[in-house]
Amino acid sequence: MKRGDILGHEFMGEVVETGRGVGNLKIGDRVVVPFPIACGNCWSCQHELYSVCENSNPNAGIAEKMFGHPTAGIFGYSHITGGYAGGQAEYARVPYADVGPLKIEDDLQDEQVLFLSDIFPTGFMGADLCDITGGEVIAVFGAGPVGQFAIASAVMLGAEQVIAIDHLQYRLDMASNKAGATATINLTEEPDVVEALKEMSGGRGPDAVIDCVGMEASDSHGVLHAAERVKQATRSETDRGPVLRDAILACRPAGIVSVIGVYGGLMDKFPTGAFMNKGLQLRTGQCHVQKYLKPLYQRIRDGQIDPSFVVTHRLGLDMAPNGYETFKHKQDECVKVVLKP
Repeated sequence: MKRGDILGHEFMGEVVETGRGVGNLKIGDRVVVPFPIACGNCWSCQHELYSVCENSNPNAGIAEKMFGHPTAGIFGYSHITGGYAGGQAEYARVPYADVGPLKIEDDLQDEQVLFLSDIFPTGFMGADLCDITGGEVIAVFGAGPVGQFAIASAVMLGAEQVIAIDHLQYRLDMASNKAGATATINLTEEPDVVEALKEMSGGRGPDAVIDCVGMEASDSHGVLHAAERVKQATRSETDRGPVLRDAILACRPAGIVSVIGVYGGLMDKFPTGAFMNKGLQLRTGQCHVQKYLKPLYQRIRDGQIDPSFVVTHRLGLDMAPNGYETFKHKQDECVKVVLKP
């Protein structure tokens, strides 16, 4: 990040101006904007792999050094993904606007469609990667905003049991009461989540596990916790690993581990032996939002889901710093903040 960067990769608004190449939108249209910026023409985009667009990241060299290949450009998401100004502003510039934005053509409220920009498709992709056909046991680590939509999506796709895992009871309550989780595990009360998941799935383990937490997972305990703290303090490890490790250990043999929580760098103590010998599939990625936009928009229109259930706080744009503090410190049972210019 650099001083003056504008954050925010979940936004919608009204079109006030269009470039010469935009023929599908006009001034006054209400649109939702996907967070990955995609050209629509490269090999990745042609195969609906929009979050790895080959043309939209002007800082591709930085990403190549970190990841081996560049990722797509992303709004408000640091300079490794292009340094694009995000949507927490009065105006936003949208490159490749003939590819990304979805025009909202009915009377749905903004908050019902706003999360098509990121977290609803991201949560849905996490469930979609699990190959749910009906009757499965799905465990979801993290009941934050993305986790809530992964839970709701797994339910919509036909999972028989959806187990929500978190350390904050108010988020677990939302998972049960709003997202449709059939069971919950509070990490402050359950010392061994892997064994708990096995017990809740007949000893076999969940058919698939979704990691909606990522690199900022709450610290583990004991010797491993101390070792990771030292590594993070000395900058020899960037990402925290307890959730991904538990997901791999808990998942049934030949199951699927779906990772949509964001990881950014390096992690030690990866359980390679369990991953290989159990025959697991690891599926992951930034969400290919453009692929899911219209199908999920239709699900909202059909009344299958109202994504606004995650909103707990509504603030003016000038109150954004307060919103960040409230969310960061988990105050006032904050799950999701919506900012309005």
